[in-house]
Order: sequence, then structure tokens, then C-alpha cells
Amino acid sequence: MKTVPDYFGSLVFDDRVMKSKLSSKVYNSLKKTIDEGAQLDSNVANAVADAMKEWAVENGATHYTHWFQPLTGITAEKHDSFISPSPDGRVIMDFSGKELIKGEPDASSFPSGGLRATFEARGYTAWDPTSYAFIKGKTLCIPTAFCSYGGEALDKKTPLLRSMEALNKRALRILKLFGTEAKYVHTSVGPEQEYFLVPKEMFEKRKDLIYTGRTLFGAKPPKGQEMDDHYFGVIKPRVEAYMTELNEELWKLGILAKTQHNEVAPAQHELAPIYTTTNIATDHNQLTMEIMQKVAARHGLVCLLHEKPFAGVNGSGKHNNWSMATDTGANLLSPGETPYENAQFLLFLCAVIKAVDDYQDLLRISVATAGNDHRLGANEAPPAVVSMFLGDELNAVLEAIETDTPYKGAEKTQMKLGALVLPKFNRDTTDRNRTSPFAFTGNKFEFRMLGSSNSIACANIMLNAAVAESLKIYADRLENADDFETALHEMIKKTIKDHKRIIFNGNGYDDEWIKEATEKRGLLNLRTTPDAIPHLLDKKNVDMLTSHKVFSEAELKSRCEITLENYCKTVTIEANTMSQMAKKEILPAIEEYTAFVASAAGKKKALDAEVSCVYETGTVRKLSLLSGQIFEKCDELDKVLCKLSDSANIEQEGYMIRDELLPKMSELRVACDEAEVITAEKYWPFPTYGELLFGVR
Repeated sequence: MKTVPDYFGSLVFDDRVMKSKLSSKVYNSLKKTIDEGAQLDSNVANAVADAMKEWAVENGATHYTHWFQPLTGITAEKHDSFISPSPDGRVIMDFSGKELIKGEPDASSFPSGGLRATFEARGYTAWDPTSYAFIKGKTLCIPTAFCSYGGEALDKKTPLLRSMEALNKRALRILKLFGTEAKYVHTSVGPEQEYFLVPKEMFEKRKDLIYTGRTLFGAKPPKGQEMDDHYFGVIKPRVEAYMTELNEELWKLGILAKTQHNEVAPAQHELAPIYTTTNIATDHNQLTMEIMQKVAARHGLVCLLHEKPFAGVNGSGKHNNWSMATDTGANLLSPGETPYENAQFLLFLCAVIKAVDDYQDLLRISVATAGNDHRLGANEAPPAVVSMFLGDELNAVLEAIETDTPYKGAEKTQMKLGALVLPKFNRDTTDRNRTSPFAFTGNKFEFRMLGSSNSIACANIMLNAAVAESLKIYADRLENADDFETALHEMIKKTIKDHKRIIFNGNGYDDEWIKEATEKRGLLNLRTTPDAIPHLLDKKNVDMLTSHKVFSEAELKSRCEITLENYCKTVTIEANTMSQMAKKEILPAIEEYTAFVASAAGKKKALDAEVSCVYETGTVRKLSLLSGQIFEKCDELDKVLCKLSDSANIEQEGYMIRDELLPKMSELRVACDEAEVITAEKYWPFPTYGELLFGVR
């Protein structure tokens, strides 16, 4: 029986395989390209391509694809076989360096936000040697960047790589001032992935789940998550079998799947990986979401990655654990034993504080989707107001620096657990805050606003770029300072004073906090996607992102348009689905049950005119009233949908959806959900919340 170390990474063209398949000269040249960004020699590319093909064919691959991440939010791939005709009429398996380095997928059908005209089809994919190729099924997948004929980025990988390089350059300048040896600085990420599992046979009976990924109707079941008995509970055998196969598939692809458990809501679960470099972590998370859904199908399940598939219970997020480290393995966000005396740590900490405050709008924009709008601010998701949690110890350190007063270090307090048999251990000096959007958790920050279906690229692009900007400002000042120590102290002190408004260690769910944040502290409360997205083109944001060459101005404009367009299309599809379900399924079901109850009352009266028909009469009256309301609300919803087509531009359409369409959708749902409670179970046309949430045995 093979153990995990035996098959881990068996489907990855990783460093171990490269060493065995490549000559030392080719291997060293390729490693220099990967580690230092050196230009790739064409001869090296040919040697790598040949070795990659040989390895892939040995492992059963017949095709290759340039695997990329367009602005659809999912991955894309076009498969070509390795076959090439030979003179004897047969075929040989062939793959060249040119085919490895560059591909030409049709770019006209992917979102471009105006960067490309519809008739302009040419686009390019370019090999990303920093992310290992892998085999999926019978196809060699080569991670690539995707750009237009004119060179504009049409994907999420390219800006992410640019943001990583921007942070690397500025961080190295800071480290040089402290005399810290490092060749490069990279950011590391560990995204915790939440998801729901529902029975496939029930999923297929609900048009809303099929078309939109979330339930648009559903009355609250007698039991939800009130008992907190699902969180960390015993994993059901069917779910455990799914998790076991999922881990095996992920481990074969070198994905560091580490933690699995039940989440708070019924049918909700989580998978968390070990941290790795942000670019690779992003690729791995995209693969993880794809494989989660494929493995679920093999177990008769459907994996729901929508941020809010069920109203009234927890939505699903993707906690983005982010940190900075050098090539030597030094974590730049590790406080050490004495954070007050660790000036280098404090400077990097202040860089993050400044970045989050200055660019809170960009962080909110990076997680803005129609699905996440339903999640933020509800059931353990952080609010839409961005703030930072540092904990008592770091807060005290910063206050001491700001006020130039002695710091009284936090004492290590031993926990007393009340039973002699239990081990004694020291309590952490900082608690965790589950309501904070951006929380320090020991040696990293946990950005908790990401939705479960989001690519983690967007959030990390904005975070990397914003921190790079802070570090650039610091480096410019410190490199020209007459007295480094004094300048450093004053700059840290000034950062704390100027940006302490973003630090909040309390309850993020408290209404008083939202009021304080917006009215007293001046923090932004961009509650919906239409509120947030236009700020992408604010001058300060455009200036910062273009100055670090993370985006061009044209690329920013395209992303603004694409994100708003995706929002409008998503909600419009949901509204059309609601209208059809209400008219074609819910209303006929109500009418059928109403007729049955009325007929029963008539039969009872025919048998005995004195018999009571209170239940029948009351039910018929209530359902008749509700069916009338549902019909009216459908009509109102349809009128707003028609009105949307007359909107002047995509921004105006987004506001109309926010202000007119979503309220009408909510009104229709209320009436339908009330009718569900009254209608007999066998008449209701699709599985209920109770069946979906508790259907996996």
C-alpha cells in the first residue's frame, strides 16, 4: 500500500522530476529563471519541453494545454495532442520549446472590458515557469499568463506576478537598511476554503441551484445552526469518504491540503492548506475548487462554492492568511520574543497598517461580487467596513511608541484548567477576533472578507501593491535620512498616529462600531458591489497601481467594467430564475394544493353540513392571498428586468439592480417562503432547506 509521501506530487513536473530528467546545465539555467527571473534561453526551453513531454507520456498523458486564469473567475484550457505525423504514416509524440513557451487561444470570447474589439481574436498565453506543470486526467497542464495581442493582461496571474515583484523590490530596499541579507522577498498565502455539500439528486431538482449556485427560495427549517453541534462535529461517513478521495487527488497534484473539518452551518465544511508562495497558492486554490466539485460528483454529491447558498445560516468564505518572507525563510511579520525591540518587524507591521488604511477601498473592491454582498456582515462573516485587529500586546506596543512612554511587556500567564491530569501551558498574549476583516494572528494577517468562490489573486494583488507603496515611501525617507535610528522611530510613530483609526480590537458585528467607524473615524462602508467598484478608478488608486506597474490605466478601466458587468449579469440571471420558478413551479404547486384542500372541504360539507372546515377555509384563504401576492410580485420583478435594458451604462445598471431589482426579489421570496410553510410537503415542487442541509447521511 502506497503512503502519502510515496504519491505526493506524483502528477507534478516538480523540482525532483526536473533534476532527474534534465541535464545539470539545463536544470541550473531553469532554476535561475525561476528563482531570479533570468531570461529563459530557447535551447533550455526545448530541452525542458522534451523532458516534460517524455514525463507526461510516461504518466499516461496524450495532450497538453496552456492552463490560464481569464477574467471569468475560473480557469481555461485548450487541449492539443502530442501527436505529429511521421513519414511512415504513423505518428510520433512531439512537443517543442516554442509550444511550451507560447500559445494562441482565441481571446475574443473572454471578458476584456473594452481592451479588445469583438472581431479582434488574437491572444497569447505565456508559460509561467515559477508554477510547476501538472497532469490532470490525460492532459499536461502548463500554468500560463494570458494577454492580448497588444500586450494588455487579460488574466489574474499577470497582475499578481507584477504585484509580487513590486513588493519584492521595495521590501529588499528596507531590508538593506537593516543589514538583513536576502536575495528576494515573497508573500505566502494559505487560503482556508469553505464549502457546502448537498445530495446530487436534490440539487438537480432545484433550478436556482443549477443556474445560480444558490437557493433563491427556501423557508427556514425547524433546525439550522442554533445548537452549534455541527462545528467540529464528527464527520459523516459519506462526507469522510469524499474528503479522503479529495485529499488523495490534491496530494497527487502537490497541493498541501492539511486541515479538514465540519463548519458551523449544517452541510458546511472547510479545507485548509499549508502556506506556500502566493502565485502557487493561487494556482492551487483554483485547482482545489475544480477538484472539489469533480470528486463530489463521484460521491453523488454537489459541492456548492457560492458565498451564500442558504439564507439564515453561515455563508462560505475563504480566509486569506498572508505573510512576507525572505528566501532564507525569515518571516518578516514574526514579532519575535520582544516585538517592542524588533524595529524591523515594527516597520513592516506599520507598512501593512498604512496600506490597509490608505487602500481600504481596494481591499473591499478585491472581494466585491454579487454573492459576497449577501455574506458580508452576516453569520460570522466580517462587515463591509475594513478594519484591523492587532490584539492587546501589539496595541500596547504601538501606544507606547506613539506616546513615547515605557512599554510594560505582556506577562506570560499560565492557564489553570482545573484538573491536575491536564497539562499546563502559557496563554497566548493575544486572543483571536473572528469578526475582524483583517486580523493579525501571530506571524501573519488573516484577510477574512474573501468569498468562497473568489480567486484569491485579486485580494493579494491589491494587498501586495498597497504594502509595496508603503515600503517605497519608507525606503525613500530612510535612505536619505541623516540619522537612521531617529528617522525610523519618528516614521513608525507618525504611521501609528496617522493610521490608528483603522485599528479596532472590538466586536465588528456591533452596530455602534459601524456608526463609530463611518461617522467618527471616517472609514468607508462600501456595502455593495455597485458602491465599491467605481472607486477602483479613483485617482489615488490609479496612480498607485500604475506607478508600481501592477496595472495599466486601460487594464484598470477594463476590470472596472468587467466586474460591474459580471455583477449585473449574475443578479439578472437570478431574477429571471426566480420569476420562472415562481410562475412555472411554485404557483402551480400552490394552486394544486389549494384545489385539493377546497375539494376536501366540499366533500366534508357534502357529508355533513355542520362539520367544521376551519383548517381548510383558513388554508385556502391564506394560500389564495399569497398566490395573488406572488403573481403581483412576479409582474413587478419582470417590469424592473425590462427597465434594466434601458439603462444608460453599466454603472447605472448596477445602481438600478441594487435599488430596485434586489428589493423586488426579496419581496417575491418572502411571499413564496411563507407559502412553502403552509403547503403540504408532497405538493412543494423542489427540496426544502431541511432536506438540503440534512440530506447527506
